[in-house]
Amino acid sequence: MKDCIFCKIVAGKIPANIVLESRDFLAFHDINPIAPVHILIITKTHIRDFNEVSPEMMAGLTSFAQNVAKILGVENSGYRLITNVGDNGGQEVPHLHFHLIGGAKLKWHHLTDTNPRNSL
Repeated sequence: MKDCIFCKIVAGKIPANIVLESRDFLAFHDINPIAPVHILIITKTHIRDFNEVSPEMMAGLTSFAQNVAKILGVENSGYRLITNVGDNGGQEVPHLHFHLIGGAKLKWHHLTDTNPRNSL
């Protein structure tokens, strides 16, 4: 997609602090980290979100993400792998990406603007 920031990173039009790159995926440091380790893992082809990704692509992404965790030394201490889908899911960039977050004891923060008890 022409105006997609992640597609521009893949094309080399926007610089990124790259951790690992393969034929299909790219991993780079998030510019607004929320933990000591905060990496974005993206597909090189434009896929809008998790709802559009094929099982075959996810199989490749699994081993790629595991390699990123090993490179960063968090594979044994623990990390979180997150993808957001759509506006209500918190997706800010409409290009499939995963946040690999670690390097510290992670906690769950308030995840919604509404009280879940009000939704029952």
